[in-house]
Amino acid sequence: MEMDKRLDLYLEKVEKYLKPLVISERVDIVQEIKSEMCELSANGFSAEQILERLGEPKALAKSYLGDVITRDSSFGWSRMLALFAYYSLAGLSGMVIIPCLGIMAPTFMACGIVCPIVGVVKMIDFLLGLHLPFLQYVGIFPESGVELNPLLEFVGCILIGVALCLAGWLCWKLLLRYIKTVSQTGRRLSL
Repeated sequence: MEMDKRLDLYLEKVEKYLKPLVISERVDIVQEIKSEMCELSANGFSAEQILERLGEPKALAKSYLGDVITRDSSFGWSRMLALFAYYSLAGLSGMVIIPCLGIMAPTFMACGIVCPIVGVVKMIDFLLGLHLPFLQYVGIFPESGVELNPLLEFVGCILIGVALCLAGWLCWKLLLRYIKTVSQTGRRLSL
């Protein structure tokens, strides 16, 4: 029996909200809902009536998730301690690690792009003898009063720019790895 497209879309949404479950449990739940839909359809219910009866896909999925979590009612100190430790550490470290890496990655990358541009501007200023204001404060060691050869400063700006872009890329990769690890660990402990 072919189902209405709205019912298929509903099942897809429910399955999306059931992602924390293992595939076999997710398939069983979706199959159970699909069977109920077919039964209601065979009893003369329209697609609108079936959807109204089932409610919002997210709410239905949450109720199944709650059933799966509470199904194992046995108490275990190790599981409880693992959950407390995980959520405490993930919450506290997440308040520091995610914002820091989230700010450092684009900042390092932006500075890594700007640094060679400033080196090019200073080199052009030197070659054309423009003496643009404030460029005397730009350089590798501007505070020391040591003026390096502009070509050497240009090469230094490029190397510093590459290093900053690399640092930004590494911060971004660390952020993604941290989020992925925390998510996987949370899924394993929660269910």
